[in-house]
Amino acid sequence: MNLTARYLVAPLLGAAALFAGCSKSEPTPATPTAAVVSQNVSAPGFPEGFETGTKTAYTTGSVTLGSGSWTLNDALIGNTTSDPHTGTWSARVRNSGSLSMNFDLTGGAGVVTVAHAKYGTDAATTWELWASTNSGSSYAKVGSTITTSSTALSTASFTVNLAGTVRLQVRKTDASTNRLNFDNITVESYAGGTTPPPSTGGKKFLFDASHAETAGNADWVLDVDAGVVPRFPTPAASGITSSTPETYWAGAVSAWGVSLVKLGNSVENLPTGTAITYGNAANPQDLANYNVFVVDEPNTLFSATEKAAIVNFVKNGGGLFMISDHTISDRNNDGYDSPAIWNDLMTNNTVQANPFGFSIDLTNISETTGNVLASPTNVILNGSQGAVTQLKYSNGATITKTTGSVATPLIWRTTSTQGNTNIMCASSTFGTGRVVVVADSSPADDGTGSPGNTVYPGWTEIASHAKLHLNASLWLAKQQ
Repeated sequence: MNLTARYLVAPLLGAAALFAGCSKSEPTPATPTAAVVSQNVSAPGFPEGFETGTKTAYTTGSVTLGSGSWTLNDALIGNTTSDPHTGTWSARVRNSGSLSMNFDLTGGAGVVTVAHAKYGTDAATTWELWASTNSGSSYAKVGSTITTSSTALSTASFTVNLAGTVRLQVRKTDASTNRLNFDNITVESYAGGTTPPPSTGGKKFLFDASHAETAGNADWVLDVDAGVVPRFPTPAASGITSSTPETYWAGAVSAWGVSLVKLGNSVENLPTGTAITYGNAANPQDLANYNVFVVDEPNTLFSATEKAAIVNFVKNGGGLFMISDHTISDRNNDGYDSPAIWNDLMTNNTVQANPFGFSIDLTNISETTGNVLASPTNVILNGSQGAVTQLKYSNGATITKTTGSVATPLIWRTTSTQGNTNIMCASSTFGTGRVVVVADSSPADDGTGSPGNTVYPGWTEIASHAKLHLNASLWLAKQQ
């Protein structure tokens, strides 16, 4: 059934039948500071996707890429079926090969991400990121040694945080003949403090309320006062202490917001009628003034301008938390539900098709799963807020990763293999920004909302729910 035909049936469904078992909401707190937080931006020429320039032999040589001149030692640019890549090309390295910049980043380097995967049927291999502050005369290792064992691209993140002139080098370290591919290298500029170290510096979180997040039996906002969603939840966030309950605000994601304030951050709602823009200095709630944009179950389509704003916000360093619900969950009967709205943003924008490397399936599942990626170093699953061991869906959709994309599945359905389908939570990167997706609004629902709405305490129902959403929030804000 095509999209239009499928949604024509939604208005015919009774409200009780339409939303039975999927009523959810939550409150959240926070008051922003008057100062605008500078948004981290990509270094000129980045991300580097190896789509410009040609080098077909392993012999050491320089090649001009989109970001500048690089020396490829025991490395080439390939596009065979065994070369994992986004776009058409990626760099392939063997033995003790390396990729070295022949130019300086004059704006420093903050967070650097590198997509990596092993070539074809080759065995696992190791590599490292190195940085130079003296135009390549000497280098120092950044972060830990990375082991690559999958043919699917995944993303490694390094906090470089070096001001001034910086050069980067990617080194294969195990000296084996096993080949390794690199793609989509991103670099944030760093002006001596633009990218704060982990666990320091409050960030600004914006929760969308401009796309019918309060339609029907829902309150996916921080606070609702007399039926109106205010920009700044009341009472003021300045009154929140370590013992403040989530009922301080009356919204279905208030627990989420209050928790973020307790961690030193600020939160706001984007009220109905307020534009989603990026780069519009006349808009005080322009996305450039925030670090993370949270959109919990949108129920109206994003306009073309809004889609471009959101995608560019991520591309230039912003964090996007995407929450969906199950198929046929059109709360305002306008013909579109959140899976269709999110898929429209990803497939029909003017910036880049499928920028995040996944889609939301038109499914409806309910289950509790412990099928979690075993990765002690993944801070979304094992971050400062605790270890995530379970996720419960109370009518949600599944997610499919695009083969070869940089998206990272994190949690799957109970009986599924840990592959590209039947995903319940995933992360991704685009440009210098980050994305997290959960395709059910129930886990974020704290059980409080506007009078007359029936909501459920998903936030506390399973201990992992708060840990997942808070770890993911801090990762999106680059605080861990």
